[in-house]
Amino acid sequence: MTDSSMKREENKAQNPGAHLPAVAKHDPKWVSVVGTSRRYNRNLMLVVLLIALAMSLIQVSSVNVALSSIATATGASSTELQWILSGYALAIGVALVPSGRLGDLIGRAELFTAGMVLFTLASTACGLVSHAGVLNVLRVLQGLAAGVFSPQITGIIQQYFRGQARAKAFALFGFVISVSVALGPVMAGVLIQLLGGQTGWRSTFLINLPLGVAGVVAALMWLPFGAERRRRDAGKGSHLVARRIDLDPVGTVLLVLTVVMIMLPFVTRNHPMVWLLLPAALFTGACWILWERRYAARGKDPMVDLRLFTLSSFSYCNAVAALQFLGITSVFALVAIYLQQGLGRSALLAGVIGLPNAAFSAVSSLWSGRYAINYGRGLQVFAVGMMALGVTLAAGAAFMVPQGWSVWWLAVGFGVQGVGQGMMASVNQTQAMLDVPPAQGGVAGGVTQTVQRITTAIGNAMMTGIFFALAAGAGGAAVGAAESVRAWSDAIAVAYLTIGAIMVVCLGVAVAYWRTGRRGGSHQAVTVRAE
Repeated sequence: MTDSSMKREENKAQNPGAHLPAVAKHDPKWVSVVGTSRRYNRNLMLVVLLIALAMSLIQVSSVNVALSSIATATGASSTELQWILSGYALAIGVALVPSGRLGDLIGRAELFTAGMVLFTLASTACGLVSHAGVLNVLRVLQGLAAGVFSPQITGIIQQYFRGQARAKAFALFGFVISVSVALGPVMAGVLIQLLGGQTGWRSTFLINLPLGVAGVVAALMWLPFGAERRRRDAGKGSHLVARRIDLDPVGTVLLVLTVVMIMLPFVTRNHPMVWLLLPAALFTGACWILWERRYAARGKDPMVDLRLFTLSSFSYCNAVAALQFLGITSVFALVAIYLQQGLGRSALLAGVIGLPNAAFSAVSSLWSGRYAINYGRGLQVFAVGMMALGVTLAAGAAFMVPQGWSVWWLAVGFGVQGVGQGMMASVNQTQAMLDVPPAQGGVAGGVTQTVQRITTAIGNAMMTGIFFALAAGAGGAAVGAAESVRAWSDAIAVAYLTIGAIMVVCLGVAVAYWRTGRRGGSHQAVTVRAE
């Protein structure tokens, strides 16, 4: 290779896209990656990411409606049924931050695709087995796979989208969250109604096979593989500083142990002694923080750069999201139990009653994306207020069901709640990542989602505990006795009012962020050696 050609190649590595035609360089659809002359279409990249996001979320919400059919088909015990839900949630929570860190270091596209392949295989196997114990194992694998690819979604968006384009991407991110969470129960209810209990629940898993294959093929075609390796190679001998891959194994183990010990008591609740894990989690969590600080002080790259939490946008938005997920995520799990076990209604109704929530959520997430950067803090306050109002209206409707009101009145509250949920899914994600350096997008996304998974587990345990404690002794729903309907209705109403109280606290945090504003920009608070 001549000196001139070597110089051209080096220039391409340091200035990707400089050699492209002017029209292509300024077309927002296209992005260039260090070390390659290929252009990548950001719209197609986003399609791939959102397919995976939808698949993982549908598997959270659809199983709530399918549990009764799974129990009948497999003979699963109550403990096994609990693990069908909790095994998935626990596995995601464990995998998120380590996978986000690994993707930031060795390649997000590679981790994303590997996670998609494993998720597709595990989902297909879930739909074919007939033993509850095997299904539990497969659900854990499914959750681990979702935990591998989920933080890569945030990381890739953070890396290849800027400004309003990033806000639009996160608006579509919120749109898919809103639609998927509501579509899961509807899809499960329709499939069970059409195909019967034995086949219907299996199809809720098997539907991931064609989606997963399409997603993997699209990822291989449209995602920038080898990007992180090329970025490190391009840094050698240039103004960039090459970084040795540092996985921080001690920090990884401490964090995984802490997450497991926090979540396990809330997702299992099988034995009183399991609650002793919580003080143990406080100890390992403190050890993790001390280790990460000392690791960074020695010039190493910690698993999580704790200086991320000096960014007010990141810290406040995570606090708001934690409180939101502590409460709101239990709403549709509770109504599924209430309608099917409490009132003896169909799985289809349990799914369809959430459609107003999905519709309003989808519209509000797309609309709010336009204003997420400039007016995001104010929109968060409005969104949390709408969620608090919506769940309170649903509680009032539940109180009136024994008086002859239709259960469809709950959908009014769900619709109001959906306006706030859609805004939050779009705006909170945009605001949280405003000051995060792109090179840390994966681990930051993993931290955010881990916080959400933990608080979801705690919230589900709290709300179902309140619900079942108040409904205890209500009797079979199908009996239709007025006392039974009253007990079940009062139970869900009180649980919803508890969620409303949590959302009021969340509103206070959102107002604090609105008044405080952004402090500690990424250029000030977090120095990234490989950016």
